[in-house]
Amino acid sequence: MDKRKFLKSLAFLGIGSGSIFKPEIAKAKSLVDLDPTAPDYWEQIRASYKLKPDYINLENGYYCFLPEETLENYIAHLREVNYQGSSYMRTVQWENKAKSAAAVAELIGASSEEVVLTRNTTESIDLIISGYPWQQGDEAIVSNQDYESLLNMFELAERRYGIKVKRIDIPLHPENDEEIVAIYEKAITPKTKLMMVPHIVNITGHILPVRKIADMAHGHGVEVMLDGAHAVGHFDFNISELNCDYYGSSLHKWLSVPLGCGMLYVKKGKSGQIRPLLAPYELDQKTLLNLNHTGTHAVSTDLSVIDSIHFLNKMGIKRKEERLRFIQRYWSDQVRDLPGINVNTPIDPRRSCAIANVGLDAMSPSEMAKTLIDKYRIFTVAINGAGGVNGCRITPNVYTSEEDMDQFVAALRQMSGNA
Repeated sequence: MDKRKFLKSLAFLGIGSGSIFKPEIAKAKSLVDLDPTAPDYWEQIRASYKLKPDYINLENGYYCFLPEETLENYIAHLREVNYQGSSYMRTVQWENKAKSAAAVAELIGASSEEVVLTRNTTESIDLIISGYPWQQGDEAIVSNQDYESLLNMFELAERRYGIKVKRIDIPLHPENDEEIVAIYEKAITPKTKLMMVPHIVNITGHILPVRKIADMAHGHGVEVMLDGAHAVGHFDFNISELNCDYYGSSLHKWLSVPLGCGMLYVKKGKSGQIRPLLAPYELDQKTLLNLNHTGTHAVSTDLSVIDSIHFLNKMGIKRKEERLRFIQRYWSDQVRDLPGINVNTPIDPRRSCAIANVGLDAMSPSEMAKTLIDKYRIFTVAINGAGGVNGCRITPNVYTSEEDMDQFVAALRQMSGNA
């Protein structure tokens, strides 16, 4: 498909392409004075990042590094905490952490007492798995496409508490929402207590109909925990509308907070049944803080949360979501129907955003990732069969240009024999 036809095919999404990024004409280092209607808007967004020239980075899913504005603020926080020393740690660190958590709560549509800051998604969700009021014989439901570390934590719960964990397979290309809901529902028994569902599947970018799944599960008396590792700062949603009981996310991914920052959401009234993994300074607190003992940690990261939210809000989450969806569809729709190329992400644009997965018949995922970096200077990550998915996860960001993705598409064509 040529570029003109491709853009026309995306018209129904209401997404404009902007012009190809040209760093030499983009001057902005801050978002303060940017005009969203300017023709070079995304060029200036690109100029807000310091990009490594060695390769095209299509692996933002692990860690979305900071734009220069956020980085400079982070360094300033490091200096200030270092300057104040123990006086900061013994006086205002908890108050400031609470302010940052409240800002995250506001961003996702939760109340401040429902959100705390953690170090990552794994910590957030492990707190719930390890502290859940399991009884021997209880059952939990997960999927084979869930994050491996979280599946390992459920295996530990099996060993410790004598529960049974049932795994389902999420279809790569579902016909409709009901197909997915039915797969989860079929796994429920009278012994099922908790269901973990990915808000967005980390290896394919598949955004699930989590509200429909949660409504169904609650109808059977089953609680729902969402893995939102890649959701916060990626696409627009209101957590109060998802009807989930627990939610974990990594803020150093799509919100671009410095490394080592996550969030845990627990629906109001439910934190009391979860046993703390680590003893808090004050035992038996009646709030979510009872689960949130982190000890001495990098408080400068907590302070940077508000800076990252400020950067996102200046851009606008809806505008960011549209751009990320556009740049993913820009490349994936060009190769989806080519022989020897397998796009492992649903074709329905509502079911994905920035993340997609693509595999080649002619190469294993590991060979594909190695060829992309060695021959084409494109950095990705191989997914070798996890949850039945074989391919490379491709995660561009707002600084990624159409020109970058043209190079990636050309590489896929050559590697698959479609050049």
